[in-house]
Amino acid sequence: MPPRVLIVEDDITLNQQLEQLLVNAGFDTVVAHDGNDGLTKSISLSLDLILLDVSLPEKDGYQILKTIRQTRVTPVIMLTAHGAEEERILGLKSGADDYLSKPFNFTELILRIEAILRRSAPQINDDDHHYLRRHGIELNKHKQTVSFAGQTIPFTPIQFKLLWTLMQNPKQTLSKPQLYRLVLEKEFSRYDRSLDMHMSRVRRKLVSAGLPADHLQTVHGTGYILL
Repeated sequence: MPPRVLIVEDDITLNQQLEQLLVNAGFDTVVAHDGNDGLTKSISLSLDLILLDVSLPEKDGYQILKTIRQTRVTPVIMLTAHGAEEERILGLKSGADDYLSKPFNFTELILRIEAILRRSAPQINDDDHHYLRRHGIELNKHKQTVSFAGQTIPFTPIQFKLLWTLMQNPKQTLSKPQLYRLVLEKEFSRYDRSLDMHMSRVRRKLVSAGLPADHLQTVHGTGYILL
């Protein structure tokens, strides 16, 4: 079954272009043209990824994403006509997996979608252990689930992969360039704060569940370490 992508975009022409692009690339598509319809489909349908415009009638993309993240970890790429750094950071802080400013290259969009779907796919055929435990944190790679002290914590696929990578290398400082390659599957750029945003959300979720804050540390100027 092909991956199913929801397109939430109020620009009719762009919505149609994106739908045709994804169909030609082998995806199954669902479309929405306003915030309310987009939110309803986001939380009621089985989806592999959501393309979510920021500026929408009725509800904006940030409101929709916040509601989605209360119950779903479906990967989300946000689309915006504004290229401001603070808006990109807000999107990542809100739980977006990636962020593209309009006008964007359609080939790049497809590559980003494919990269996110690769990262979010459960890896069940490798020879690695599929369970990791440390400090009361339990990861199940088959189910892509995270729990702490018996409490399940909702993680996006990228957040799961980031925590899995850190837990595979306990007490080792992993540099940002390493984590960009291993987790985000792209080269490090000092102007790109996406890794920092994902790490911030991972830390916040674990600490909120009861993990001592000093177990997951920032090594300033280098990267991150799970003690």
